[in-house]
Amino acid sequence: MKALKISVASLLVCLLAGVMPRFASAQGPEPQSTETVAKPKKKEAPAEAPAEEPKIPSKFTKKDKDVPEGLPTFKSDVTTVQLDVAVLDNKGNFIPNIPKGNFRVLEDNVPQQVSSFSTNADAPMTIAMVVEFNAQFQQYWSAGWYETLVATYGFVQTLKPDDYLAVVAYDLKTEILSDFTTDRQKTQEAMQRLRIPGFSESNMYDALVDTAQRMSSIEGRKAILLVSTGRDTFSKLTYDKARKALQEAGVPIYALSILQALRIMMDPYMGPMQRMDFLQADNQLNTFCRETGGQAFFPRFLAEYPNIYQNISAALRNQYSIAYHPANQAKDGSYRKLKVELVDPANGNPLRITDPKGKPIKYSIVAKAGYTAPHEVE
Repeated sequence: MKALKISVASLLVCLLAGVMPRFASAQGPEPQSTETVAKPKKKEAPAEAPAEEPKIPSKFTKKDKDVPEGLPTFKSDVTTVQLDVAVLDNKGNFIPNIPKGNFRVLEDNVPQQVSSFSTNADAPMTIAMVVEFNAQFQQYWSAGWYETLVATYGFVQTLKPDDYLAVVAYDLKTEILSDFTTDRQKTQEAMQRLRIPGFSESNMYDALVDTAQRMSSIEGRKAILLVSTGRDTFSKLTYDKARKALQEAGVPIYALSILQALRIMMDPYMGPMQRMDFLQADNQLNTFCRETGGQAFFPRFLAEYPNIYQNISAALRNQYSIAYHPANQAKDGSYRKLKVELVDPANGNPLRITDPKGKPIKYSIVAKAGYTAPHEVE
């Protein structure tokens, strides 16, 4: 009977290493040394930055004690709350041209007065791609390794020239492979290091919170793309602490869950606790994304990835930017829940949206679930 009690991790590794074809575009890179790689250099600012270019603080690559005081953050703004809102139909397509008067913002169930409203699909984005890369699921030439590279390389191809991208990998520790840059050559060089994983641990909470906190002071449209199984094994932070920290940072998270198909294949060999681990992983991804104003995707086939990239791009670029002055101006550091609704201004009922044929469209509203109020320092 002991022979039958084989771990899921062992089954996955054995299956992955033997049944999947090799990555066609790879050319057999030489195994790299596991020695610590030097910290990537800071990005060089463009000679002439466009007017809408986001401001990238040095905080992403410096330790907290090295960061000069006075950097702008979301929590330092006492009088204004900014919201990026996407309205999507049941196929994930952005619904444009909704007037300002149809949006209603509730803070702790209290309606707020919208002070500004705009849309801008051409503004550059700032993305941190956080990639789970460990020896348990991304062994060299395995299906997990292959799917991870497909997800990361494919997403990079969808970015525009003015979009900033940083690459962060994590296993037992979090490592910034490249800082924010528009130079795709530097991004490719960083991703070439996603070849031979080190540790088998997966510290997702620590990696997400560290990245979100470092991005909290970046201006403009920003988001984290998480490529991960959703499992956490050895983080210093607990789930509750990570959840609260991500809410406070206010950076939208978009998650791509990998190895969904393989999990279905291995389900007959899993025990109740192992199934629970993966169900919990999916729930964590859904929670982190929903509460920060992002989305989670669970593709079962590689052919689904292009459509997912389009949905993420549409959600990030086609957004309604809303600002309001909160009625509650108390600087108590409390967490305040937000809710965005579409209403008919004539009667206050939910807004009815129809297609060109007059048929009603089911839609969803993507926005962050809340923010942390400023805390007055005495």
